[in-house]
Amino acid sequence: MTFSAILTANRPWHVLTIAALITFASTSVGVAQEASHTLTIRDGKFEPSTLEVKAGVKFKLTITNATKKSAEFESAELNREKVIPAGASGSVFIGPLQPGSYPFVDDFNKSATGQIVAK
Repeated sequence: MTFSAILTANRPWHVLTIAALITFASTSVGVAQEASHTLTIRDGKFEPSTLEVKAGVKFKLTITNATKKSAEFESAELNREKVIPAGASGSVFIGPLQPGSYPFVDDFNKSATGQIVAK
């Protein structure tokens, strides 16, 4: 008996295999997606100034600099710094974080501050 004849004769097995593969593929896609958050530097401040994230989950933070001067996202507590040219965006990966508050600043404009709160 050929392979295609076996598949035709055992159609319920074939249907169950396809259903299992579809379920696995859709689950894998969900797992592959990572958390992401965005901050914007505008008018001398971060928007939002407080960013809430889920504790224990690694995430991608994209910082958009909507000003006409370079900015530097910096956080000693997060051990991250990133220079963002005027009108550009940059990303850093953070976490997973313990519950708590993690301050950050634009190192080129110390009045622009904010915090990430992990809950």
